[in-house]
Amino acid sequence: MTRFSFFALAALTLALPAGQAMAKPLRNGGKLLLTNGISSLEGAAGGGLTPWAVIAGNETDEGFGLSAHGTIVEVKDYDYQSAGVAIGIRDRLELSYTHQDFNTNEIGAALGLGKDYAFSQDIVGAKLRVAGDLVYDALPAIALGVQYKKNGQGDVVRALGARDDEGVDYYASVSRLFLSRSILLSATARLTKANQMGLLGFGGDKNGDYGVEFEGSAAWQLSRGLAIGGEFRSKPNNLGIAREDDWFDAFAALSLSRHLTATVAYADLGSIATVKGQRGVFLSLQAAF
Repeated sequence: MTRFSFFALAALTLALPAGQAMAKPLRNGGKLLLTNGISSLEGAAGGGLTPWAVIAGNETDEGFGLSAHGTIVEVKDYDYQSAGVAIGIRDRLELSYTHQDFNTNEIGAALGLGKDYAFSQDIVGAKLRVAGDLVYDALPAIALGVQYKKNGQGDVVRALGARDDEGVDYYASVSRLFLSRSILLSATARLTKANQMGLLGFGGDKNGDYGVEFEGSAAWQLSRGLAIGGEFRSKPNNLGIAREDDWFDAFAALSLSRHLTATVAYADLGSIATVKGQRGVFLSLQAAF
């Protein structure tokens, strides 16, 4: 299966039939376009690199929403793919699942793992909006989230220095859309010990404890269906052999229809698994109901 057929299957074959099957109970939703965000790399609704204090799906507090996504990241030496689904319950609670694959390509052979060696991970997440609203309340939207992560290559990540092949991230997000200026700002604090989101395990020979990392997004809505912006995500350094750099991106998100959003970004992921200069393109397609 090619990368592009995987992308199409993840976002269309998975998402659209599910949405059609649930069309009646889910209705058409009442949120403003793009205010449900896209699906982040780990599956939570928000930006591409970081969650926001929003709930997946198009529904308001009157119903249940659904989203599904497929994402590809192509950087200098590595390929990343993910697909997942999320359910939003009365615009208050979000439950999500995402599967990630990270292909080392030629670098796998240089690391002694074999050409095209791939790391994989499953992530189950939950997010609760505890106060405020993205647009309408006096308080900004405030949400608490948790992500359980299970790496599929336990023996390998331990050989690289990780202490475990599973872990839990905890985060808090604050997000606000200033509607009169069409500007969205979001900030997240994450308690984590994940190496490269957990794809290289959890904890390490340098540090095995939880640490607090910071993430942020800023977006400008140029029109009803188009937004541009940038994101930042700080990273821990737990592994002696593989320094992690902070992540940055610059993105454009386009609402193709009420239910379909396409996002493209230039991503700078720094050093990954000893190889510097990992920059490239982020592509994501999300269906939401």
